[in-house]
Parts: sequence; C-alpha cells; structure tokens
Amino acid sequence: MKPRTADKIATTLIVFFALLIVAILIGLLGYILVRGLNHISWDFLTSAPQKIRAGGGVGPQLFNSLYLLVLTLIITVPLGLGAGIYMAEYARPGKITGFIRLIVEVLSSFPSIVVGLFGLLLIVNYFDLGFSLISGAIALTFFNLPLMVRITEQAFRTVPKQQKEAGFALGLSKWKIVTSVLLPVALPTIITGTILSAGRVFGEAAALMFTAGMSSPRLNFSDWNPLHSNSPLNPFRPAETLAVHIWKVNSEGLAPDAMQIAAGASAVLVIMVLLFNLLARYFGRFIYRKLTASKRMN
Repeated sequence: MKPRTADKIATTLIVFFALLIVAILIGLLGYILVRGLNHISWDFLTSAPQKIRAGGGVGPQLFNSLYLLVLTLIITVPLGLGAGIYMAEYARPGKITGFIRLIVEVLSSFPSIVVGLFGLLLIVNYFDLGFSLISGAIALTFFNLPLMVRITEQAFRTVPKQQKEAGFALGLSKWKIVTSVLLPVALPTIITGTILSAGRVFGEAAALMFTAGMSSPRLNFSDWNPLHSNSPLNPFRPAETLAVHIWKVNSEGLAPDAMQIAAGASAVLVIMVLLFNLLARYFGRFIYRKLTASKRMN
C-alpha cells in the first residue's frame, strides 16, 4: 500500500471515529434535554419534592448538590494542589515517592460503592458525623484527590525548564518560582482538573447514599445560620443530592409523575454540569490574565 493511500485511510478513520463520538455525545445530551426541558419551570427548580402527590420539584436537592460541590472543592483543591506541587517540585525520586504514587493510583481506581461503604463505616459511624453533607464531601474527596494530584503534577512538569532556570538565574526562591512562574503557566490544566473533579461531584450517587443520606430535612431558607439544624448552610445535616434523587425517583417513586420528575431532574443536572464547565473556563481565563498580564489564553 502506498504511503499516501495509507495516510488517507488513517485520516478518514480518525475523522470518522471523532465524528461518531461527537454524534453519540450530542445524541445523548439531546435525548436527556428533549425529555426533560418541558418539565423545567421556576416552581420545579424551587419547590420541595412530593412523595405521593404530583407536581413536586427539586429545590432542596438542587441546593444540596451545589453546596456539596463547594464543600468538596474547599477540601479537595488545597490538598490536591499541595500534593501535586510537592510531587512535581519537591519530592525526590525514590521508594517513598513511588509508594505515594502507587497509593494515588489505587485510590483513583476504587469503585464508588466501596468508597461509600468505607465512608459509612469510618466517617459516618466511627467519627460519628452521621449522614451529612460534610460526610459526603469527605467521601468525594477520596474520588477527586487522586485526579487533582496527578493533573497538578503533570501540569507543573509540562512547564518548560527554561522558565524555572530563568527564575533561579534572577535569584528567586523556589516558592516564588512555583507561585509566580510555574503556577500561571500550569493554571489552565489545573482548572481542567478541577472541572473534571467537580463533574464527579454532580453525578455521583452511590457513595453519597451511604454518607450524605437519601433524605433532607425541611429547610428554612430564611435562616442562614450554619449552626441551626434546619439551616441550608448547616454542613452536618443529611442531604439528598440531585443525582441521588433521580435514582430514588426512578427506583421507588410513588408520585404519578415520577418519570417526568426524573426526566426534568436529569436535564437540570446536565445543564448544571455544562454551565459549571463554561463558568470555570471563563474564570480560568480571567485568573490567567491576572497572573500573567496576558490578553488571551490559548
């Protein structure tokens, strides 16, 4: 076979599979949105769900998902950044560093149901945190931390060595080089890792059933004291997230419009993930411009 013919065949196959993946993704998103958009309204997004009667909403579950995302990122991002920077810039090659990388790889391959049961035994029961938002956030940290560590480490390792050497030539300390030279360049990749880890928070259900719980108390949205039991900001209260609610409605929903509620909630979940991705990318560009005084980010 001539090289030009082989190149055309390979290019055709690559383009075909790329278009096939895009078509599958568009078809999946379109199917979910078409089935669910008709059921989305302001009342659906703000009202509480109904167990038996029709017309329930997903207001508390929507808030719980967003609040859980914030709590999880507050725990995951500092730990992931610190561990990734240490592995990339400070850790010396050796058995200990290799063992740490092995632990990170093992954590990233844990099934969600195993993490959920581990969280139930250790966080919920042993540490007596109960079914709560903070228990769910800690459990999800076990999912997100390996991804954040690996992406942060790779992002710092892909920065050209010349930039680091130029910083040392100017007499900068290593910490100053990390924060002022390497971090701005690695930031777009780190933002991507944060987006990927946040997507798991929105879509995770198995681990949260055993840690955050499958029900929510009646929330008083006029009380924002995090120490009150019915306050939406109380991190120690049980919280049913949107993904758990979709599973619960599909499996044991008694409302006559249970399928419509599940379809609408699925569409809301997809829209939330898409909006978060767009906002995170915009925020990443904004921070990149601030740190590098650049007008655009490739």
